[in-house]
Amino acid sequence: MSTPVSGRRFADRVAIVTGAAGGIGSATAERLAQEGATVVLVDLSENVRHTADAIRQAGGNAEPAVVDLTDPAACSALAEDVIAQHRQIDVLVNNAGINRRGALLDLDLDAWKTSFEVNLDALFHLCRAVLPAMIERRRGAIVNTASQWGLHPAPGHIAYNVTKAGVVSFTHSLARDYAPHGIRVNAVCPGEVRTPMLEAGLARSGRTIDDLNALVPFGRIGEPSEVAALIAFLASDEAPYLCGSAVEITGAQAVS
Repeated sequence: MSTPVSGRRFADRVAIVTGAAGGIGSATAERLAQEGATVVLVDLSENVRHTADAIRQAGGNAEPAVVDLTDPAACSALAEDVIAQHRQIDVLVNNAGINRRGALLDLDLDAWKTSFEVNLDALFHLCRAVLPAMIERRRGAIVNTASQWGLHPAPGHIAYNVTKAGVVSFTHSLARDYAPHGIRVNAVCPGEVRTPMLEAGLARSGRTIDDLNALVPFGRIGEPSEVAALIAFLASDEAPYLCGSAVEITGAQAVS
């Protein structure tokens, strides 16, 4: 299912989107490129190159970057490269994330630490790298992908719940500190969305998409393009006073 695109809200703007090899990240990169942005697609997976190729074939401007976002030096180098080539960074979408399942006594230390490194520390590294350029221009939009579970924890997912709650708090704090510099920071909090991560989880559990659809009052789970549309709105000039918000997009689904 696609969401209609109207206008070119991101013409002459440069956006970085992480976790862009698939799911919400690739849908967001596609959406921003359709609306005129030059998009730098970032992922640890080489598949990000295929996503960038598809965007270019559709007429958009896309550049892939294979980066380990848990490495502070790599994040700094990414920001420096984008500034050197394009002289600006207008939008940063921190979307990369992982889901290590398990209640506390079922989760090993490595899964806990890795969840923080990818879901939260990477935001710290990349925002530190990008913010100086935004502050210098006194404008910029940062959108972080949190989760409904960061607001309303789901059972058996303590590492994911806690790190996504951290993303929400990180968003609030960053917004308070840098709104005076003209930088807007917001988060999206999706419920269940049809992504490769979700489908892999279903394959392990034996549940189906229909099982999840039955839990949503709207009648179905979300699509990546629908979350991408919300991210694009939050990053655009149509949301000039939205700053420090964590916006749920769940189809009225309650955590169960």
